[in-house]
Amino acid sequence: MRTLYILPFHSKKTGYLAGSLISSGMSNFKHYKLPYSIDSQYEKKAAYFSMEFAIHQPLKIYSGGLGFLSGSHLRSAYELRQNLIGIGILWKYGYYDQARNQDQTLQVQWNEKIYNFLEDTGIKFQIMIHDAPVWVKVLYLNPETFKSAPLFLLSTDCPENDYVSQTITHRLYDANVATKVAQFILLGVGGAKLVDELGFKPDVYHLNEAHAISAAFYLLNKNGGNLAELKKQLVFTTHTPEEAGNEKHDIYLCNKMSYFCGMPLEKVREITGLEDDQFNHSLVALRFARLSNAVSELHGHVSRKMWNKHEGVCPIIHITNSQNWRYWADKQLYFSMDEQNDERFIDRKRYLKKRAFDLVADQTGKLMDPDVFTIVWARRFAGYKRADLLTRDRERFEELLNNSKYPVQIIWAGKPYPVDYPAITEFNHLVHVSKAYHNMAVCTGYELGLSKRLKQASDVWLNNPRVPREASGTSGMTAAMNGAVNVSTNDGWIVEFVNHGNNGFVVPPQDYENMHVQDQDQYDLDELYRILKEEVLPLYYEAPHTWRQIVQNGMKDVRIKFDSNRMAAEYYDLLYNG
Repeated sequence: MRTLYILPFHSKKTGYLAGSLISSGMSNFKHYKLPYSIDSQYEKKAAYFSMEFAIHQPLKIYSGGLGFLSGSHLRSAYELRQNLIGIGILWKYGYYDQARNQDQTLQVQWNEKIYNFLEDTGIKFQIMIHDAPVWVKVLYLNPETFKSAPLFLLSTDCPENDYVSQTITHRLYDANVATKVAQFILLGVGGAKLVDELGFKPDVYHLNEAHAISAAFYLLNKNGGNLAELKKQLVFTTHTPEEAGNEKHDIYLCNKMSYFCGMPLEKVREITGLEDDQFNHSLVALRFARLSNAVSELHGHVSRKMWNKHEGVCPIIHITNSQNWRYWADKQLYFSMDEQNDERFIDRKRYLKKRAFDLVADQTGKLMDPDVFTIVWARRFAGYKRADLLTRDRERFEELLNNSKYPVQIIWAGKPYPVDYPAITEFNHLVHVSKAYHNMAVCTGYELGLSKRLKQASDVWLNNPRVPREASGTSGMTAAMNGAVNVSTNDGWIVEFVNHGNNGFVVPPQDYENMHVQDQDQYDLDELYRILKEEVLPLYYEAPHTWRQIVQNGMKDVRIKFDSNRMAAEYYDLLYNG
């Protein structure tokens, strides 16, 4: 069994001299030995590259689902004792802080983040960005801090760099195109170079989305341009179900930014097969990788249909996203369920709702009732997710919120991209609508902490993306782990999970491909109101035992199939060893 060690760095606590991380057998330093030996079935070494990791609330280097997924992946890699390290970026200002203007509408704030729990490895090296050397320093999240696989975070925010270079790691997904390309270079080239600095020598370079595909050019530069050798090492996870949603940048800008590690543009075109002036990061990743995976069974079908029209793409399998049960689930709910103690189960769920409602009241002044049926819609705000769908029919929305027989309260939360003005407008619209209702609230600050509380608060977790635009979606998994029932359109992971009326409720699928988007929206809206009015609300209020059984069926099913330990094991079995 192989164990990683870290050469200790100089610090006031230890007084050790500067050093770097290396593999066992190369040093006797054991000051930062990992707390686990590697399980023999996961000995293959993997370096996992991701732009964002949502590991725990205090480490704000994530924006949404991609980060939630990679964070759970690292937690499960730790639990399974896999030989995997994470490579990410330390964002000085995070994604952004979601605050409010005087009228309660969304305000974007950029506040510096300080983390005393990250360890300075002492590693510093240079990479070329825009034909100039940029210093990169490396910080380390110890596995024992948050119970995750080792995570190395790159930063250019150091005094050796000029101000422009320092800003590369200021904001996650910076809106400036050149800065974003520089971020991609840092993650890919910088991450691959870091792996060399560590002496880790991975068998597999795993790109979680295509942001880090610049690593391939670093590796090609290193191995003499041997593309076949590169493909043996590279695997790729695609998260975006629409070709238009995959990042493309001007190939001349990429070249000018040193994206290709000195490779002539003609050679870049030759090995990537790109003929136009757009560098399609996902397409190149699919052509360079040995194997790729989509993130749900449905997304696998969509991805193969979407990408197979391009020549030279690798096979695309599917490994359905999952979330870490140990981190997310409310254990007391599960204990009560396992002991078949209905009274304690009911009492625990009511307590979880009341505790979450105190946070909602503190933010919004709306004090919700834990005995009232609660719908929560909370995730990243994006157009296709249709946050405002229920409000589009104001008459039925009024009827829902003013229902005296079956009282209802609704909470929204989520972060739009800070320059996605249609999504921000949608968020602000909901804020304004909420002012007319005592039982409707819109929360800010939707990060890991609030996410867990709102899942515990919800009786129904509402999920209504336009099919098939949600590659997987994972928020409903963690909602089910906290005693919420999924009510959803038939997209992403839901296709593999919901048994209608047994563990959740799903809008009956239609031939959406041949429907106009307005017709699709109207159909889904009609069906959601029908399901809520005719099935969900009567069950909740008139057949509480049956409702509780649906809740618990969801809790059991999600733990069996959608715990990220299953997913992390599949990555080894199907992708790394495939």
